Amino acid sequence: MTTDASDAWKQWHEKRVETVSAPYGPLALTATHWIEEHPEGRLPDIPGVWVADKEGVLLTAAEADGLTVAGRSFSGEVRLAADTGPEVAARVALGAKRLVVLVREGVWGVRVYDPESAARRAFRGIEATPYDPRWSVSGRFTPYDGTRTVRLGNADGRARGFELAGELTFSPAGQEHTLKVARQRDGSLWAVFADATSGDTTFRFRFLLPPAPDAEGRTTVDFNRAQLPPCAFADHFICPFPAPGNTLEVPIEAGERHLSRPGPT
Repeated sequence: MTTDASDAWKQWHEKRVETVSAPYGPLALTATHWIEEHPEGRLPDIPGVWVADKEGVLLTAAEADGLTVAGRSFSGEVRLAADTGPEVAARVALGAKRLVVLVREGVWGVRVYDPESAARRAFRGIEATPYDPRWSVSGRFTPYDGTRTVRLGNADGRARGFELAGELTFSPAGQEHTLKVARQRDGSLWAVFADATSGDTTFRFRFLLPPAPDAEGRTTVDFNRAQLPPCAFADHFICPFPAPGNTLEVPIEAGERHLSRPGPT
């Protein structure tokens, strides 16, 4: 059983490396521009005029700007909603770059994904602790009566609302711990946590994504699959910091730790 679990973890780790190093994965993010910070509609190093209102983003461009929309050369005006699919499928492109429209708490922005980014070229892998069955334990999810929104600091220095769905209780090594978690669209859980290793042998915080709990609230808490947040790969992500109470006092010696460092030359 342990061998099967270890093999499954190796496959998960290989898939993670493949995903983050993909042409439009998190390593390709080179900028996040908030349109409200550019009242004239001119975003740094991006052609066209980008104006936001409550309905979305209005893009105005000439054919000479070199933008494409839905794969076709573009000139004139087009109204854009937030991109909800994979980055490679973003409606607006500039050559190989993808210009992804996003909105956070009513503030509209544009992200630039460049497969030729310096971070993607420099990527050497993800340092991760080898699989240890002791860090995969049963957990129980207890939902709140409705979601609870808390204001959390984000990696870009702003505070934003974060919806918590309940609490996840688990007991590695017989010691009970609790994390406040969000619930994702597919029913799986999402915890942003730190621990006694954070900022030392691991990144300053990490994500844990347990599978959807069953009808009794049971799920698996597997810290072997604790993963680096997107902002570990590019500075332009706005990852939320751990909620109050989500900093564990014990060292979680499992999961992803850091980006791999280049070897000596």
